[in-house]
Amino acid sequence: MISVLLFEDNKNLRESLSLYLAGKDGLWLSGAFPDATEAVKLVRKYRPDVVLMDIQMPHVSGIDAMRDIKKAYPEVKVLIQTIFEDDDKVFAAICAGANGYIIKNTRPETYINAIDDVFNGGSHLSPAIASRVLSMFQSQFVQKEESYISLTAREKEVLQCMVGGMSYKMIADACNISYNTVNSHVKNIYEKLHVNSAPEAVVKALEMRLV
Repeated sequence: MISVLLFEDNKNLRESLSLYLAGKDGLWLSGAFPDATEAVKLVRKYRPDVVLMDIQMPHVSGIDAMRDIKKAYPEVKVLIQTIFEDDDKVFAAICAGANGYIIKNTRPETYINAIDDVFNGGSHLSPAIASRVLSMFQSQFVQKEESYISLTAREKEVLQCMVGGMSYKMIADACNISYNTVNSHVKNIYEKLHVNSAPEAVVKALEMRLV
């Protein structure tokens, strides 16, 4: 059972999404709130596995709330809800350690897949978002020369799967290796790329054309 905590200021979306998530087998909706002012306190109370966080929230932004949650409870996965126009905020969320992103008004079943992906150690980051963030990064930030990064053939294969938004389970099946082996490869990839999350790894992989 995956416990989910929802923060969404749009009342209609919050209520409809709450009804949908509450009715799905394997999920437990711990609570749904219109702002993230007391996000850390609520995470402490409900102990969710996954937090579904709107990026644009009143009083406290979704990014600031995520930073606070990650600082207090680094094991909690945070899925950011966003729209394509939020380029700067999506990039900031990557740097802050978001575990994945989901486009608002997407198909309801996509929320389930995204929650399952991040819960199982993967990252729900669509190629469209990754490409958009990369374009924004290239146009607005000074590019620094990177040292050569040497990835093994298997690490490149795993990284390619990550770019495709696959969860650890899906990568294990696709590469015909164990879940623990995937986890080991991902840790090595993080170390070599100097990143701390799957979204960061995906963006850097695209930026440096590693896959």
